[in-house]
Amino acid sequence: MNMLTGYIEQTEGEIIIDGYDMLKRPKKAKREIGYMPEGVPLYTDLTVKEFVTYMAEIKRVDRKTRKERVEKIIEQTGLKDVEKKLIKNLSRGYKQRVSMAGALVGEPKILILDEPTVGLDPKQITEIRNLIKELGKTHTVILSSHILSEVSQICNKVIIINKGKIVAIDTPENLENKVSNKNCIYVTVEDTEDKMKDIKDKIKDIDKLELIKENEDGTKEYMIESKEGIDLRKMLFTELAKENITIFEMKKADSTLEEAFMKVIEGGNK
Repeated sequence: MNMLTGYIEQTEGEIIIDGYDMLKRPKKAKREIGYMPEGVPLYTDLTVKEFVTYMAEIKRVDRKTRKERVEKIIEQTGLKDVEKKLIKNLSRGYKQRVSMAGALVGEPKILILDEPTVGLDPKQITEIRNLIKELGKTHTVILSSHILSEVSQICNKVIIINKGKIVAIDTPENLENKVSNKNCIYVTVEDTEDKMKDIKDKIKDIDKLELIKENEDGTKEYMIESKEGIDLRKMLFTELAKENITIFEMKKADSTLEEAFMKVIEGGNK
């Protein structure tokens, strides 16, 4: 992130921002970038409007259009109601918005956001996510996050880096599909006579039956796998009823980006 923004020089290779080499033409390259760093570094004794105006001055927004530009960004980032408040008196969520406004005011083509929702409550997270999605319609947004559910919901391309090396580039859907087990079912049952262990013998299509955990209410959760193309649910309902085993819950396993991430990382560490 620091190298992309020109904050530190790269040790090797090239960084080209919209055709401009970051080392050879840093001013032109940086003009194309809006950066929202982690930790929300702001001038907290300024009001929201003063800070956004100051950022517009630093980024050399034309004087003739500066006031209009500041107003537009404040409106776009949902800061109109607090524009006259001191930044130090704002909530963490609003501070994130102010930082975003500072990154946007120079009309960059590229937005670089570093952990934009860290420390926010669920409502604030939803608001910031929606704002990022909206900005993605008119900007290239590069988002760094360790919250992979967030990445899955916001991004249309994922780059996984392990120990400084790129180990995967793909869409969230494709990465999730690579680790999906479409024939894996989780079933929670009440089995007072301990008959579940014999179900594999009764349903020949079951390849694997494994006890995952025993719950405090006496129920047990099992993972059941079968070959591709086989749907075990109807067979399980029929056979478990015969054996007087009560089903509390049955669900197909959903793959997640977290699982894809772990598989890619583990593969790269071997």
